[in-house]
Amino acid sequence: MNNPYIRFFIILMIPLILGFGIGYSVKPTRAESISSVNKDFAETFPASSKPSANQQQDPDKTSNSRRNAITDAVAAVSPAVVGINVTELRTYRDPWSQLFPNDPFFKQFFGEQQEKVESLGSGFVISSDGYIVTNDHVAGNAVRITVTMTGGKRLKAQLVGTDPLTDVSLIKVDAKDLPYVSLGNSDDIVVGEWAIAFGNPFGLFDINDKPTVTVGVISSTGMNLGHINDHFYTGMIETDAAINGGNSGGPLVNSQGNVVGMNTLIYTGGQSTTFVGYGFAIPINKIKKVVGDLRKKGKVTRDIWKGFDAQNVDARIARYFGLTKIEGIIVSEVEVGGPAEKAGLKVGDIILEVNGQRIDSGDDLTQILIDSSAGDVLNMKVYRERKTLSLSLKLDRRSQQE
Repeated sequence: MNNPYIRFFIILMIPLILGFGIGYSVKPTRAESISSVNKDFAETFPASSKPSANQQQDPDKTSNSRRNAITDAVAAVSPAVVGINVTELRTYRDPWSQLFPNDPFFKQFFGEQQEKVESLGSGFVISSDGYIVTNDHVAGNAVRITVTMTGGKRLKAQLVGTDPLTDVSLIKVDAKDLPYVSLGNSDDIVVGEWAIAFGNPFGLFDINDKPTVTVGVISSTGMNLGHINDHFYTGMIETDAAINGGNSGGPLVNSQGNVVGMNTLIYTGGQSTTFVGYGFAIPINKIKKVVGDLRKKGKVTRDIWKGFDAQNVDARIARYFGLTKIEGIIVSEVEVGGPAEKAGLKVGDIILEVNGQRIDSGDDLTQILIDSSAGDVLNMKVYRERKTLSLSLKLDRRSQQE
């Protein structure tokens, strides 16, 4: 051992011998590392390391568990939803015409002009023989209508009739045995229940030949939004299911697969034109009534007779009659022998409410009359001689007073 070479050899070999003896090895591969981790986990948690027979998922059972009322409703309704492409003629006045408003020579070049405008929307089939409901602002002024069915088939459609006041149009394609929707009861809607919106937002129907589906809840009912672009929106359904440009005319459906409304408007903030949280649909019960007239006559005839005329109350009128604020409409004429006279209404009366709805302008009364029929009763709150009284006016049919 006095040999220095032997001592050096022994010192060099001792760590190598000890290293191999305690498991010194090359670095394991990723697969070996994962296997080692799984093994360690199994040893640590033996009860959960392997699913028991009743814990293992059956692929068919997993698929079935993902199906629910909403997916069933989507499957049932989607085939009856269509995309609509329209061409319409829009009239505009050339700004140069204002320089010579009464000159017939310049009018022929710079007067009212027409241009073709392409737009799109949605609709839903309501009968197997091809009747389709959509919005008036989608198809009411169309000179050409093309309907794209789910699956991609394109059909030409004709405008049967339209009602600008309620923003409802009825169109028809020449086809048979089409899938069609089930119409529900919008008077039976429950705030908070599921709401499913179908449609053609941004023209996406053209990409995959089927409607886009969004889901939310019924946020509110009976929303009176007033007079917007020649349309009167009363009793509207509010939902937070996403609705965007192109969704107009598409169905709003409950979880039973019944159509409860037609997507029509969205609420936007600032200069935005896209969905920011809430959309509005026309109740299906109102649509049923309008479509019934359009199918029979091609138009909606409102021949009710109220028997009075009125004008808006301004600050001068309110002050003169002793109102504390500007409200109501003032009766300016009562027809002899008419419903208003029979109800006891007088010239100078200020109508504050009708059927529980506040009246601040003539448009407010028009909204109520749009949804009324002969025989309906208007329960009115009237301000007369600084007192408030109640009157009931029964609407008559206009033809009976002629």
